[in-house]
Formats: sequence, structure tokens, C-alpha cells
Amino acid sequence: MPETRLPAESDQSDGAAARFLVEPLTDRCREVFEAGAHACVGISPFNSYFSAERIAALARWALGAFKRVHFFVPDTAAAYTLEALGYAPERAAWKARRQGQYVRNKITRALAAAGIDEPDGQLLDGQALAENAAYRILQERIEQCSREDSVFFRACLGASGWTLERRLPAGQEPTHEQLCSAVRYFLAELPLFLDTPGITGEPASVFCYHQVPDFLDDLFRHRLSLCPADGQGFVRVSEVTR
Repeated sequence: MPETRLPAESDQSDGAAARFLVEPLTDRCREVFEAGAHACVGISPFNSYFSAERIAALARWALGAFKRVHFFVPDTAAAYTLEALGYAPERAAWKARRQGQYVRNKITRALAAAGIDEPDGQLLDGQALAENAAYRILQERIEQCSREDSVFFRACLGASGWTLERRLPAGQEPTHEQLCSAVRYFLAELPLFLDTPGITGEPASVFCYHQVPDFLDDLFRHRLSLCPADGQGFVRVSEVTR
């Protein structure tokens, strides 16, 4: 990570403020962030970090820092992680749908409280992305690269392991079979790291999340065979604890 750290605040109605530390991944990411055109805020299902209060604070911060904002919820894809953890496909799909609705409700309430009349238009979930032509084209490119480039695919497996290790019992490592199942979740997320501007029709966009797996560091530093679009940025946005 570069040394640039940008403090930011999200005002709350009770007078308190949530403070965030914003860390652009590269100099180019910092340029895209400072332009303030668009943000895509990643909200992970089954992640206790994203409480209703934190989502509301993130919404206030993003709406104050950018001209336009979308929230990405990989709800449909979350079923792949559950399958890797041993759930039957039907049960995994059901749990993913239920959790997705729970997360969408929290985002909708946060946006409504911030004065957004039609919050559904700012949600990028599985259904919205399935109908997005640019997203589907990116998926095809990613799947082809995964088949033809073993280095790229191993890096994707590594990112999936980073996700799975947080769901497995302490000390247990994911098997190769689990990684190959769970990687479908990461591959479904990857278009948003490569070209959110193309997906949303914005001139530039910065993806916002509170963690940075090694894969994204390699991706944005052009160490892999696929590279982000010129207008794509990434920042780590972490809440400062008092």
C-alpha cells in the first residue's frame, strides 16, 4: 500500500461521526478516488463487519465524497462459498438468497435515510448484473483467462483460499476441491475490480472495501494477465476505532 492516507468523516444525526481511513492501492487509484466521479462500495453477505450502522455510515461517507454511488452485493455468488463449505446446492442457494435480501434491506434503509428516493437503482446484486451486458462480457473474458492462464487461475484460487480460511475452523486449511468450488464466487466478483465504469456507464469508478487480498495488489500493479480498465481504482476504506 502507498503511504497516502486520507481521513474522512461521515456525519451522523446524533452528532457523532464515523471516521474512515481511505488508502488508495496505487497512485492511479488515488487519482480516480480524488476525481470523485463514482464509487462502488462492496458489501459482503455473511460478513458481520457490515452491520446496519456501519453500512449507514459508509453510505453517508460515499454519498458525500462521490457524485454517484453503487453498492455491490454478491448475493447469488455467495452460494458457491456455501457449497465449498459443504452445503448442498439447493440449500446453499436458498441461504444465499435469504442473506442477500437481508443485506439489501440494510442498504436500502441506509440510502433512504440519506434521502435516496429510489435506492434499488444503486444496487448491483446478482440479478442486476445478470442483466448487464458489459458484466457478462467481462465474465467471459475472465473465464477464458482462467482456462488458458494457469498463473492467473492459481492466483484466483489463492484469493478464494483467503476467503474460505475465514469461514473454516481455526487451523483448518481449505482443500483443493473446496478452492475449486469457492473460486466461482471470486470469479463472479472480479468484473467489478476490472471495469466498474464499463458496467455502470460511469467515466471512472473506485471500488471501496475494508480489506485488500494479495490478488488485488497484484491486479492493480499489473502483475497478472488481466488488468483493470484505465478508469478503475481501488481504495481500502476502514473505520477508525476510538
